[in-house]
Amino acid sequence: MPEIPAPKSRPHPWSKRPTSGADPPAFRRAALSYAELHTTSNFTFLTGASHPEEFVEQAAALGHRAIAITDRNSLAGIVRAHVAAKEIGIPLVIGCRLELPELSLLVYPTNRASYARLCRLLTIGKRRAEKGSCHLTLHDVLEHADDLLAVTVPPAVVDQAYLEKLAGLASVFTGHRLSLAASRRYDGHDDEHLRRLVDLARHTGIPLVATNDVHYHVPERRALHDVLACIRHGCTIQSAGFRLAPHAERCLKPPEQLADFFDAYPRALARGVEIAERASAFSLDELCYEYPEEVCPPGRTPMQHLRDLTARGARERYPRGIPDAVRDRIAHELKLIDELRYPSYFLTVHDIVRFARSRDILCQGRGAAANSAVCYCLGVTAVDPDRIDLLFERFISKERDEPPDIDIDFEHERREEVIQYIYGKYGRDRAALTAEVISYRGRSAVREVGKALGLSLDCVDRLARNIDWWHDGVGQPEQLRDIGIDPDDPSIRRLRVLSQEILGFPRHLSQHVGGFVITQRPLCELVPIENAAMPDRTVIEWDKDDIDAVGMLKVDVLGLGMLTCIRKAFEFLNAERPASEAPIALHNVPPRDPLVYDMICAADTIGVFQIESRAQMSMLPRLRPRNFYDLVIEVAIVRPGPIQGDMVHPYLRRRNGEEPVTYPDERVRKVLGKTLGVPLFQEQAMSLAIVAAGFTAGEADQLRRAMAAWKRRGNKFEQFRHRFLNGMIDNGYDPDFADRCFRQLKGFSEYGFPESHAASFALLVYVSSW
Repeated sequence: MPEIPAPKSRPHPWSKRPTSGADPPAFRRAALSYAELHTTSNFTFLTGASHPEEFVEQAAALGHRAIAITDRNSLAGIVRAHVAAKEIGIPLVIGCRLELPELSLLVYPTNRASYARLCRLLTIGKRRAEKGSCHLTLHDVLEHADDLLAVTVPPAVVDQAYLEKLAGLASVFTGHRLSLAASRRYDGHDDEHLRRLVDLARHTGIPLVATNDVHYHVPERRALHDVLACIRHGCTIQSAGFRLAPHAERCLKPPEQLADFFDAYPRALARGVEIAERASAFSLDELCYEYPEEVCPPGRTPMQHLRDLTARGARERYPRGIPDAVRDRIAHELKLIDELRYPSYFLTVHDIVRFARSRDILCQGRGAAANSAVCYCLGVTAVDPDRIDLLFERFISKERDEPPDIDIDFEHERREEVIQYIYGKYGRDRAALTAEVISYRGRSAVREVGKALGLSLDCVDRLARNIDWWHDGVGQPEQLRDIGIDPDDPSIRRLRVLSQEILGFPRHLSQHVGGFVITQRPLCELVPIENAAMPDRTVIEWDKDDIDAVGMLKVDVLGLGMLTCIRKAFEFLNAERPASEAPIALHNVPPRDPLVYDMICAADTIGVFQIESRAQMSMLPRLRPRNFYDLVIEVAIVRPGPIQGDMVHPYLRRRNGEEPVTYPDERVRKVLGKTLGVPLFQEQAMSLAIVAAGFTAGEADQLRRAMAAWKRRGNKFEQFRHRFLNGMIDNGYDPDFADRCFRQLKGFSEYGFPESHAASFALLVYVSSW
């Protein structure tokens, strides 16, 4: 069998084995090694029945040498697999299944250049098709074949047309880079099928490679696989017929079992390990993201230009003199920005804001950027850092080594002008929106699984209507009885199990509301780009968590209706102001107008931002905000997270003097003092984990990610319970206090605000009320 040449730095374990005659015992033992090269994850939507991470975890548990993810015309799931593989320590093979007219081909890049060609190939196919489709030809593949390894999946009937395509592939995938996939069908005719494949391999000179065409990581997922097929075909289990798989064998298997299945073809097993050895030499860690070089004045570096812009902005923001504390914060932030090499990113954001202001488009940065004095001086944010005590390291931290993420709200009626400016400046090949993975939640899971199981529409509707949207699962037995459904009915039991399994499964890719990724070199060589459903939009395949994992920067260009209202109100006000006075803007609205707070305390807030809902209006007379930080708390406290975490009533009782404010020690006081001992913000949750439970900064950031990842599969927040409780108890805290803290933090996994985000929104609350 021809062998794939191995990199010189990694000698191949079978490079000296015999090529003819009987296999020696040592080679037969080596052939027990196995690498699965053909897996379909749930990012082949409504087909694969396991997450990419689950494949990686199970392959490692079974002792596979490596694992590949080969979704159909997609690389959408590879980042999640990459992160899991690095944590576990198993080699990951980056791959993709290309569906061509009358041909199916598995391809694997072996280096950075071939990965770039694969991304560009997929982008070509997706850009010429409507959203969710990919139109590629064999000619397209052959043009991008350099350094790609390929495995062709033979059709059920090998005809002359397939043989001609095979010859075309063999003429381009030279150097032993082409293989034939051999998979057992478990239909009683496997021996005959494999003999035909052996004959085909001898006839063409293309070696066989053993695969199992895996669709789920464990056999127990077969039932969910059937349900996904029914959802895909729009039928029920009872009427699906041959559209369902006939067995539960498309799962990962131990190498020993695969060795038994391919006992007569041990070289097919070895071929798979050889391909994995070569392909896993490439890793996503090799992706080198380059931020665009922004235009600077002659003779100035990006960092020097950023310092100049910040100094000029500071003088404008503080015409009476820059406070010493703000001056120190600016110096600290600029030093960190320089060390982490982010000046061009800040210049890009400044340029976007400058463009908006040149068109009289009102905008304001929010989220973690509100922690930054530099962003305030650049005009990106409007929250004065001298007005509220926020932590810059929540925005940028050397310890976390994360890229910053700036969200900017623009007038909703004119945001499209900003979006098209970005596309026009950088081009479609260097700028695109990030994806948003639309996943199954409680109601959508119950509805689609229930219909697939053949339950009546009345029953499905009754179940779905009684599931709170932020809760997972189908409800407890007593809840089901309350709505007239028997929880012991076999169909209902099956529904509960399958709905729980499908929670967090990706349903399709949508476009992020405004998150732009911009690059110096072609973006389509980092990640495939596809058309969005909306005209004039293009979207990459990865979501915000994926691009964070590979170190790509994002700028959020968002739309906000209240900014449109405020801008129109400012126009009326400024038309009457003397020319000698500065025009009213977000940053210079009089900050402590008592009449504004009187109006808010009376809940006379219909038509203002954020605090006009019934829940907010009922809270206002109880909280009675009298300063800006009270508004920050008001914005954050009426949320599902604080409500579920039982934070609201303790805070109100302490604020009203009905309950004493106590702290177990000074460390906790420093973290929770400004919220009367109740954790209301994500930043406080992270700090509490560090000072009270002994978390490292990295562990605290993992806790934050778990709190923020409530939409994602298998929210890992509960995994922190043991670590958090034991850490607090070991540090001398009462177990009841530790448990209460954890339950409060758990509320953030439902929906909790960062303090910086609440501060940005609180400013719009005040300005719209003013």
